[in-house]
Amino acid sequence: MKRRSALCLALALLAVLALAPAAGAARLPRAPRCPVFPRDNPWNQRVDRLPVAAGSAGIVASIGLEQGLHPDFGSGRYEGRPIGIPFDVVSRRTRRSRVALDYAGESDRVRYPIPPRVHIEGGAGADGDRHALLVDRDACRLYELFALAGAPGRWTAGSGAVWNLRSNRPRPRGWTSADAAGLPILPALARYDEVRRGRIRHALRFTVSQTRRAFVFPARHFASSLTDPALPRMGERLRLRGDYDISRLPRQARVIARALKQYGMLVADNGSDWYVSGAPHGGWDNDALHELGRIRGADFEVVQTG
Repeated sequence: MKRRSALCLALALLAVLALAPAAGAARLPRAPRCPVFPRDNPWNQRVDRLPVAAGSAGIVASIGLEQGLHPDFGSGRYEGRPIGIPFDVVSRRTRRSRVALDYAGESDRVRYPIPPRVHIEGGAGADGDRHALLVDRDACRLYELFALAGAPGRWTAGSGAVWNLRSNRPRPRGWTSADAAGLPILPALARYDEVRRGRIRHALRFTVSQTRRAFVFPARHFASSLTDPALPRMGERLRLRGDYDISRLPRQARVIARALKQYGMLVADNGSDWYVSGAPHGGWDNDALHELGRIRGADFEVVQTG
């Protein structure tokens, strides 16, 4: 009997430990019951002790050794538009809408919970990627759309993707998402609530002007015809070198730089070189974020992630 009780206790403990990664994952302030993927998700894995990838120097050089890091987010507005990629938290009561998708064959063809005043990257009349990121706090589902346009009853978008925030399941191999790499966007944004707490516990998203016709997990899609092995693949993971001194950076920049050392950043899309993504917020100190420009391309290395 005692042996059976000990076995039951051990099995119960294993069950608790099995659930621990999801329980310990970061959460959004307005969706506290939803992890932003389990703790063992690739986005949430530290890479500061992984080896440097073969060919790292050539890949970093192809992106640019002397160009500084550029935080593509902040407070206030630029040319009348918020700076960064916004997101909305919705609920089961939010109306689901049909969306006509240009890349329907690689999209999740479901009804999307688009709120009446949905926040679109760049604003309603902007050019560019026009991402819309929607978190259903009741179902813990993430809905992301690329090039969203239109109005209720006549929404259009380039592509759309849905993720279960409690699962590590990726997109099907070869499928795009709202990002060219087939990756989610929201889990990769620098968010003010994290920096205010003093810690970012996930990798970030950045863009480069030229990528290779290849992708590496967790990416699922490429967007290039170039085959030069010195170019980064979609999903390539870079980190700030461990010996880079971040102590003199202002606090907000220092928190981001520490995350770049510990978790790194993934190539997510074609765009301006060394542009790091984040969500807009009035609490950002734009002058402090600008100090990230001290960090040059030469201060990064490509991680061998397997």
